[in-house]
Amino acid sequence: MILSPVTLTLWPSALAVLAYGLASVLPDRTAPAEVAAESPNHPPAPERATWALLAFGWLAHAVSIVFDTFNWDSPQPAARFGFAPALSVTSWLVLTVYALESRRLGLSPITRRILALLAAATVTLAWSFPGQEHPTSDSPWAPLHWILGFASYGLIGAALMHAALMRHAERQLRARPGSPKGISLGGSHPSGAPLLRLESLTLRFVAAGFAMLTLTLLLGAWFAHPWRWDHKSVFSVLSWLVFAILLIGRRQFGWRGRQAVRWLYAGSALLLLAYVGSRFVMEVVLHRPVIS
Repeated sequence: MILSPVTLTLWPSALAVLAYGLASVLPDRTAPAEVAAESPNHPPAPERATWALLAFGWLAHAVSIVFDTFNWDSPQPAARFGFAPALSVTSWLVLTVYALESRRLGLSPITRRILALLAAATVTLAWSFPGQEHPTSDSPWAPLHWILGFASYGLIGAALMHAALMRHAERQLRARPGSPKGISLGGSHPSGAPLLRLESLTLRFVAAGFAMLTLTLLLGAWFAHPWRWDHKSVFSVLSWLVFAILLIGRRQFGWRGRQAVRWLYAGSALLLLAYVGSRFVMEVVLHRPVIS
């Protein structure tokens, strides 16, 4: 019996949601300072259990993305995309960045909980709204166009995560000792070095996302005949312009801090509207098929 794509994604999606959910609610038990200093590469047992759950959820999430994207019983090559799978891929990529940088930046359990809950929500959303099939036989470059587009979403999402941590670190530095604003989301301290590192990483991810978005637009203009100035194209170009202005302003005028973050938020909102927003309206609100 051939299972439908939605059925194939049920079990890995359910396992991913369960693992993410458990990782987000496990109690935080950190080792004493002297123990942590002696063995920085060997976290306490509760933290190892949390990371094991995150790793399992991450793998199950990847399997659900594969099953949800490729149509296994279609007579012609086709892929399924939509607003919810785009959010799911984005959260998966952001979690990947989090896992790679958490040790170096000392990101706190609060950050882990937020990201795990967001990932669980996007997996559930992707299973509920799997999108629609798009034939890949029309152009061999179409899959690369989609992959680059999702990569740009993931990189900008990682930039947003670092920007949020940077803004919180700034508030920490200005907060009075013992005030609620002093609660740590990341590994910042009064020296300011982690803050500068977060700011540098934020702009690096913006630059990488901008490069992926540029390639996405170039490929889209190449194989789209004719080119259509629909909502997706307009918002994508507008987001590209905003990110370009941000990077130019950073390089030529030294934009940083709140000014840079505002431009990042504006470009990210436009990019979100470009694909996720337009697909949400077409798929959920209007119930109309999406051409590309």
